[in-house]
Amino acid sequence: MEIRHFRYFLAVARQRNFTRAAEQLDIAPPTLTRQIQDMENALGTRLFLRGQREVSLTEAGAALLPEAEATVRQFEFAQRNAQRAGRGEIGHIEIGYVASAVYSGVLQQQVKAYVHDFTDVSLNVRESPMAALPGLIAEGRFDIGYVRSPMSLPEGVEAVRLNAEGFVLALADDSWLCRLPGIGAEHLQNETFILPEQINGTLQVAAEGGYAPNLGPQPGGLVAVIAAVSLGQGVAVVPESVIGHVNLPNVVYRPIVGCQATSWLSLIHRRFEKAPAVARYIERVRQGYRREQGAAR
Repeated sequence: MEIRHFRYFLAVARQRNFTRAAEQLDIAPPTLTRQIQDMENALGTRLFLRGQREVSLTEAGAALLPEAEATVRQFEFAQRNAQRAGRGEIGHIEIGYVASAVYSGVLQQQVKAYVHDFTDVSLNVRESPMAALPGLIAEGRFDIGYVRSPMSLPEGVEAVRLNAEGFVLALADDSWLCRLPGIGAEHLQNETFILPEQINGTLQVAAEGGYAPNLGPQPGGLVAVIAAVSLGQGVAVVPESVIGHVNLPNVVYRPIVGCQATSWLSLIHRRFEKAPAVARYIERVRQGYRREQGAAR
């Protein structure tokens, strides 16, 4: 038997009349009669007692009724879920991020907007070391990731560029640099630079100052970097979004006069993403960036 047999059986059981049931199903009455007969033959028992005007359920038919209803409901539920999964309305997404995505507010904005529109998609959001995140996405352990660019990506992983921002200098509040009316790249030549995960800002600042930077430790995320600054181990060039979000004792933030260095957040993902829920998330982020670029023009 097929699911249509259960649908036909339910229609006759509810209408108690083959003609009315056939009209409801939009099929010819003889066709419906044959289908019910095929069903009875397959089960080896009669399901209906035929009267002149109405039919009634046999004991076997009455026993089958709740099971047929449950079967059709489950089939329709499975069908709807398959369709919704195909449209990206249900599923699961693993998201990795670096801390600056949180400080900028980009991660919160995009995740909340997606969850609001697709309540049946579950998201697992975890911080990850930036250097490892692209490889974890390529391996399938994360679906998408928020990183600070520019950075090299493995084959098969690409990026959607998001918002750009400049850099500030994190330094100890007792540093001689704090006494300067303005701190330029040239003033940092003899300083030890604590390195964040994305070192491009440090290298750009040193290039603007015309010297090779004295590179210190690279302790990990931005909180660890600024903790090293608070311990007097050096200065750090960090995204300006940390201001107001990472406040540690003995640390102040200062602009770098004339600094043109910038970085930007990127959403990275597998190039040929097949999971509909993940693909929908990526496309929403991409469309949002296009709208922002259009508004900026």
